[in-house]
Amino acid sequence: MKELLEFIAKSLVEKPDEVSVTQVETEMSLVLELRVAATDMGKIIGKQGKIAKAIRSVIRASAAKEKKKVIVDIV
Repeated sequence: MKELLEFIAKSLVEKPDEVSVTQVETEMSLVLELRVAATDMGKIIGKQGKIAKAIRSVIRASAAKEKKKVIVDIV
């Protein structure tokens, strides 16, 4: 899932080399922290958060296949 999130983010931004995804596992879930350049933050979040919501939905669907709970944080 980390690779999927990284691929999606790099496809959307102007500076793909500044995209990084950190994976933090907890007992109950998996947290993916997405970091992008400040200038690309708007592209990742989208108008009224629509892009961010879509990214979270895709990652959640992927996680459901593996019966895991995933939280995507955009920092």
